[in-house]
Amino acid sequence: MNLNPSYASRKEFDRAHYQAVVEDLLARFRGEPADLLPFEEVRQRLNLTSRSYRGVQTVLLTQIVGSVDRYRDFNRNFLPRRLEMRQRWVNVDRLVADGSMPAIELYKVGDAYFVLDGNHRVSVARRAGIEFVEAHVWEYTTRVPLEPDTKIDDLVLKQERLEFLERTCLDRNCPEQHIQFTRPGGYRELEYQIALYQDVLSQIDERPFSYQEAAVLWYDMLYTSVVQIIEMRNVLKDFPGRTEADLFVWLVRNQRELSEVYSYEVPMSEATDFVVDRYGAKWPRRFWVALKERLKG
Repeated sequence: MNLNPSYASRKEFDRAHYQAVVEDLLARFRGEPADLLPFEEVRQRLNLTSRSYRGVQTVLLTQIVGSVDRYRDFNRNFLPRRLEMRQRWVNVDRLVADGSMPAIELYKVGDAYFVLDGNHRVSVARRAGIEFVEAHVWEYTTRVPLEPDTKIDDLVLKQERLEFLERTCLDRNCPEQHIQFTRPGGYRELEYQIALYQDVLSQIDERPFSYQEAAVLWYDMLYTSVVQIIEMRNVLKDFPGRTEADLFVWLVRNQRELSEVYSYEVPMSEATDFVVDRYGAKWPRRFWVALKERLKG
């Protein structure tokens, strides 16, 4: 039986590399992301410019979800993808085993961390079952923080939300708001609605309204009233995986279309009933509703 520490480390690397290959194949088959978040893309989309040194901190390893320049070398679980990484990985593994691993360096954005220096140390530590690591942390301030489960595809939504908040300032003027979408395009729709609301307010009061003023009034008088209907009727249970903001956009759109069809202002409560009956119920009910409409012509 070979008890050579370097031999054991090499075997551990081989197992970690094999697991990375398997996880990448499974992720591709399932259509799931397996990559680390690239910090540069996050920096550009969230317009990260201001950072502060927070000193040495103890960081949960599972909150480290990206890298500055090695995001292709490791998968989302920081397993090594390339065989040529073996020797460096083995050397770091010996440091970890000896308890002499130096602190790594991280960037922090919200609750997510990105490795500036120490990618191999993170990989070895996670493989060894270590939960926490010491790190020098620089934190970036942002109006749209990241979560540890943020995926690359989520960055488009994060960017849209940032632009929405920068234009409306709702996060500062209405700090209780929590407008979140599950698909791109929703924030653009809200910006369009607020612009229309701005024009209406200016015509009614015969004075100019700033876009930020209109956004606050739109949120207080329109958005929250529709969300109250969604909550009172527990509409979200019929649309799993969606948010109140998703349903708000859908309900407003359907109300507008129904009003055009029936040539009168359809109340939002009726539009909500229509959407739930037609799209949100379980499939047998949807079938009978569709059949009844077809029989009616």
